Amino acid sequence: MHRLKKYPNRRLYDTTDSKYVTLHDLRQLIVDGESISVADSRDGSDLTRAVLMQILSEQEAEGHEPVLTNRALEQIIRFYGDRLGNVASRYIEQSMLTLLEHQDQFRSRMRQLNELNPLNIMRNALDGAPPSPPPPPAEEPPDGSRS
Repeated sequence: MHRLKKYPNRRLYDTTDSKYVTLHDLRQLIVDGESISVADSRDGSDLTRAVLMQILSEQEAEGHEPVLTNRALEQIIRFYGDRLGNVASRYIEQSMLTLLEHQDQFRSRMRQLNELNPLNIMRNALDGAPPSPPPPPAEEPPDGSRS
């Protein structure tokens, strides 16, 4: 986990790597599978959520397709202060984890199908890949006779 401090001048300092970073750098860390934690440099308050929301906002401002539609955001806002808010939060998180798991399974199956592709087998043969060795000859019976 990368621990960061956010200074009053809005600069972010990555204490893990001892360097200043941009929101773009943080986005890349997250895309690469890293987690982040952002604290205010003055009082130590947790700013992680605000920074993550800022990254999302900037992605959309750059023209990326929004993951959360306006309708979804409205529903999420309605859950704040509601008794079911905590349930909704856990449900959304579990749904995302399930989606990621299914995405990994799909990619794995696509790799397996690609490996079984006859064109790939022919391509390997034409590229000079050695053919599979022939099966070993059948053993003869110990008395020397063949059936």
